Amino acid sequence: MSTPKLTASEKARVALLVARMAKRSIASETVYMRDLERKVERIIDGAQQRAEKNGKQP
Repeated sequence: MSTPKLTASEKARVALLVARMAKRSIASETVYMRDLERKVERIIDGAQQRAEKNGKQP
């Protein structure tokens, strides 16, 4: 499954979450990041649903 087109808002939210993940990993390599990963997955899933609803394929 390829990544659907993201809106500017979705891109910004993903970038913020990735930055938070990087900050956490600097603190410790064994830190829990699954909560942030799930948020990114939800954003991508929402974009995928929107693309399917609009009939557009990435």
